[in-house]
Amino acid sequence: MDADVTDSAGTPADPEPPAENKPQDGSRGGSQEDSRDAAAQNGTDKTGGADGADEAGGAAEGAGDTGPDADPSPSPDPGPSPGTGTGTGTADGVQTWADRPKDGIAAQHRSHWLRWTALAASFLVLIAAGVGWWLYKKLDGNIRTDTSVAAELKAYEKERPTPVAQDALNILLIGSDSRSGDNREYGRDDGGSQRSDTTILLHLAADRKSATAMSVPRDLMADIPSCRTADKQHTREQFAQFNSAFELGGTACTIRTIERMTGIRVDHHMVVDFNGFKDMVDAVNGVEICLKEPIDDADAHLKLPAGRQKLDGEEALGYVRARKSIGNGSDTERMDRQQRFLGALVNKMQSNGVLLNPTRLYPVLDAATKSLTTDPGLDSLRDLYDLVRGMRNVPTDKVQFLTVPRQPYSQNINRDELVEPDASRLFKQLREDQPVTVVPAGELKDKDADKGTDGGTSDGKPDDPGSGTPTPEPTYSGSSAADDLCKQ
Repeated sequence: MDADVTDSAGTPADPEPPAENKPQDGSRGGSQEDSRDAAAQNGTDKTGGADGADEAGGAAEGAGDTGPDADPSPSPDPGPSPGTGTGTGTADGVQTWADRPKDGIAAQHRSHWLRWTALAASFLVLIAAGVGWWLYKKLDGNIRTDTSVAAELKAYEKERPTPVAQDALNILLIGSDSRSGDNREYGRDDGGSQRSDTTILLHLAADRKSATAMSVPRDLMADIPSCRTADKQHTREQFAQFNSAFELGGTACTIRTIERMTGIRVDHHMVVDFNGFKDMVDAVNGVEICLKEPIDDADAHLKLPAGRQKLDGEEALGYVRARKSIGNGSDTERMDRQQRFLGALVNKMQSNGVLLNPTRLYPVLDAATKSLTTDPGLDSLRDLYDLVRGMRNVPTDKVQFLTVPRQPYSQNINRDELVEPDASRLFKQLREDQPVTVVPAGELKDKDADKGTDGGTSDGKPDDPGSGTPTPEPTYSGSSAADDLCKQ
């Protein structure tokens, strides 16, 4: 018929698409096309699955020529077949990125980042472990071990004191006045000889709730045993100035002299040189002191104004070594100044959390270990850490400093001698791990100050011999780490 076909509403219908525009896909042609036509005529799809979906989406296309009632307009593209076995996707069952479930994509993203995060964390842990091991080995390698002292002391084991308080520790700290090597700037090097510029016996209580540092004056007259010298010779026993023991027989001779004097068994020893002390002060960013008068001492490399100020390492070293330019120029006053400064250093380390902060502790340990010579029992970083850990909870007011009770030597006022029975009483307290009471010199009783000694306040006798009143606890002149240097 030549006239245009119209629908029931009178609207001209679209002409049927030409045959060449029909789909040529083999899936829609041939015998399958015939079966679809049959299915459209019978109202039933015998193939099911994807072919049934084709019927629902575009039956008019499959039956376009089956009768006069069919809509001759072309059917729109039905899009991806929802009935395929692979879910959404193209007609041949291939899933595209855009058609994937969004929750699956998110899960894959999370899994991807979790894997990379775990790998990155593992890498960082390995790096940190490597750096930590390197730092540990560096600090551990800084420490010098003096095995000769242990061998020398073993030869004299029979004459050494027997330990009384098994868990207490007695460590001899020796500050060497050697001018050799890096220390030559602090004085003339007379052939490498050295004496103990500072000697402190540090007693750590068995319960680690107190620490007492007892200074031994270098000018104190003492009984020095026969000691073996560096050239394998033996010295004679002598009554001489205490610090000559270090010059004659080194650390072993000093330890034997201390043990003979006090009856206290020395468990460990440390020898520190000038630069080690200086670097430790710099590592804690200086220590604050107060000066009543200005200081100008060329020998100590020290020039400071009066008043409150913070000393760096170089200034601190000059301050604790200066003698003639500060106060009355006595070694007694210098020891008191050393003790107060060491107390301030301990206080600075505890108050700033240095001992509990690895980042801040490392520079201190590095400075200390570089200048430290110890016995084999303290020659590793682990040993030193255990020692520091045992001290970090000691209250600063229980870290006490004092000097052995002494007075001017009767035959030479430039030397010192022990005051008895005060000295023996102090040695017994330390030996038996008994509490030691230390107060500033100004707080001692007048009757004891009249003795002209730096010893205890008690003579060890009851106040009333017939009353049975117990002997009062001895009190010694000294200081603690809690003291403020600006209130001295």
